[in-house]
Amino acid sequence: MQPTDIRDPAYFHKVVDCQWACPAHTPVPEYIRLIAAGRYSDAYMVNWKSNVFPGILGRTCDRPCEPACRRGRVEESGGKPEPVAICRLKRVAADLKDDIRDRLPKPATTKNGKRVACIGAGPASLTVARDLAPLGYQVTVFEADAKAGGFMRTQVPRFRLPEEVIDEETGYILDLGVEFVGGRRIDSMRALLAENYDAVFVGCGAPRGRDLDLPGRQEAAEQIHIGLDWLASVYFEHVKKVGKRVIVLGGGNTAMDCCRSARRLGGEDVKVIVRSGFEEMKASPWEKEDAMHEGIPILNYMVPKTYVHENGRLTGMTFEHVRAEHDANGRRSLVPTGEPDTLVECDEVLIAVGQANAFPWIERDLGIAFDAKWDMPVVDKTTMQSSLSKVFFGGDAAFGPKNIIWAVAHGHEAAVSIDKLLNGEDVHDRPPPMTNLISQKMGIHEWSYDNDIAPDQRYKVPWADAGKTLKSIKLEVELGFDAETAWKEAQRCLNCDVQTVFTDKLCIECDACVDICPMDCITFTQNGDEADLRQRLSAQALNAEQDLYVSGTLKTGRIMAKDEDVCLHCGLCAERCPTGAWDMQKFLLEMTDAGPACHKAVARTKAA
Repeated sequence: MQPTDIRDPAYFHKVVDCQWACPAHTPVPEYIRLIAAGRYSDAYMVNWKSNVFPGILGRTCDRPCEPACRRGRVEESGGKPEPVAICRLKRVAADLKDDIRDRLPKPATTKNGKRVACIGAGPASLTVARDLAPLGYQVTVFEADAKAGGFMRTQVPRFRLPEEVIDEETGYILDLGVEFVGGRRIDSMRALLAENYDAVFVGCGAPRGRDLDLPGRQEAAEQIHIGLDWLASVYFEHVKKVGKRVIVLGGGNTAMDCCRSARRLGGEDVKVIVRSGFEEMKASPWEKEDAMHEGIPILNYMVPKTYVHENGRLTGMTFEHVRAEHDANGRRSLVPTGEPDTLVECDEVLIAVGQANAFPWIERDLGIAFDAKWDMPVVDKTTMQSSLSKVFFGGDAAFGPKNIIWAVAHGHEAAVSIDKLLNGEDVHDRPPPMTNLISQKMGIHEWSYDNDIAPDQRYKVPWADAGKTLKSIKLEVELGFDAETAWKEAQRCLNCDVQTVFTDKLCIECDACVDICPMDCITFTQNGDEADLRQRLSAQALNAEQDLYVSGTLKTGRIMAKDEDVCLHCGLCAERCPTGAWDMQKFLLEMTDAGPACHKAVARTKAA
C-alpha cells in the first residue's frame, strides 16, 4: 500500500464518522466539546453555520450521524452499544444559548443587482436565502402559506416541534434582508421567469401524499384521509378530533406523526398497520419507539385489501397476512401465508404510504427536462442545476422525500452554484473544502482536550408527564437534557476529529504504542496489498469502508498500519511515544459556501 496522504481533505474527514455521515457536514465533535465547556452559544453558531436550524433539527433530524458514531461500535458496556446522543445535544445548544442575534450576518448594505426567487419557504429554500442574502443578492421567498417553514411547520406536529422554535429560526433568516411573500402560491413557472429573476430555486417539497385506492375507497371517502393533508389540517385546526378507532396505514415517519396526533385528538384505539416487517419500516427507530411508548401497537406483514363500510360510513378494513421470502439474489417478496383475512374495525383511516412530487405548474416547454419514469426534474446531484441553467432544485423537490438535513445540504450546494453562475463561472468547478491540522499538545502527557473515555451508557432524554401530553396536540413531549446531563452525555464523545498523526521519520520502532493501544489497532509489519495487510494486523481490520492509515517505509523496512475504524482517539499512543512520532492534531473542515471562497480568484489551502 502507498503511504496515506493526509493532505487529502477527504481522508481525515472520513475518519470523523459523524461529520462524514451528516449531509451538511456539521463538525459534531467540535460543538459537543463546546457544550461540555458550557459554551452553548458558540456550539449553536457552529451548528447554525452548517445545518442552519439547530433547534429544529435537534428535535426532528433523521440523525444519519448517529448510526455512524464510533461509540456505537467500540463500546463494551454491559448494555447494547449506543452512539452519542448527537441530535439531542444539538438541541441543548439551542435551548441553553444566549441571544445570538448580534453574532448573525448583517443584511447587506448594498445590493449586487442580482435577483433570486425561491419557491417554497421550507428548509432548502431558506438555506439558499441564508447563504445568498448577506452577499448582496435580492432574495425573494414565495410561500403558499402565511408563515415560513414549509413542511417543518405544517406537517411536523407541535408536540415534537414547538411553533416558537420554528418562528425563531426562520426569523433569523428572514431578518437577513430576505423578502418573504407569504400567501402566494406559484402556479406558473413561465410567469415567474417572466419576472426576470436571474436565478430561480425550487424548494417546494413533495407536497402530495399517496392515496391507496382499494374497494370501498369512494363509498367511505369521508372517513379516509391522506396523512400529509390531515396533518396540515390538524396544524391549521381544521381538524380537532378523530374517531375512537383509528387505523394508520404506512411505516414511515409521517405515519408515526399521524398515529401520535390521532392519539391526542381522541383516538382511544389507534393502530399502525404495515405491509412490511417491523425492521423494514422506513420510520426512524426512535419514532417507532415513541409511538409504542404511547400505547400505539404496530402490526406488520398485513396487506390492506378493502375498506369496509355500511350505508356510506367506514366500519373497518380487511387485511391479508403475508410473510417475507427472498430469492437466490436476495430480492424480497411478500407471499400470502394462507391465513384467513383479518377484519380490523375502525372509524377513520389515515393513509401515510408515501409522498409524491407534483409539478403541474411547471410548463413542459420551458427547457426544464423531466425524466420519463417518475416525471421528476432532471437535476445534477452536485450542482442542483436543472437543464434550464438558471433554474435549480433542492430538498424533496429535487430527488423525492428525505429529511430536513438533506434539504439543508441541497440548499448550500445550490447557493454555491447560483453564486458561481451569476458571477460568470462554471457551476461544476467546486472548490474543495478548506482543512487544517492543529496539534493539541500542551505537554508530554497533557492535551488541550479531554481525552478520558467515559464509560457511561447513553443518557435518556426526559419526557413530560404522559397524562398531560396525551391530552394536548401542542404540549412538547421531550423536555431535552438539562446542563448536567448534557455534560455527562458530551463526555461520551470520543473526539474523533482529534486525529492520531504519525511522523515516520521520528519513529524508532520501539512498539510502545502497540503495547499501550487499548484497541490493538496499531501494527508494525511488512507492507502488502490492502486485503492481505488487513488480515495481518494485530486485530484484523474487517471494515473495508474505513481506510487504513499507512506510513512510509521505516528503518527496518516495515511500515506502520493503523485501523482507523476502531481507534478511540484516546492519545495513549502519543503519550507513550518517546520520540514524538505520534501526535494528536485537531482536524478542522471548512466547507465551501457561497461567497468569495467559492470563486476562482480566492486561493485555497489544504491540510498541512
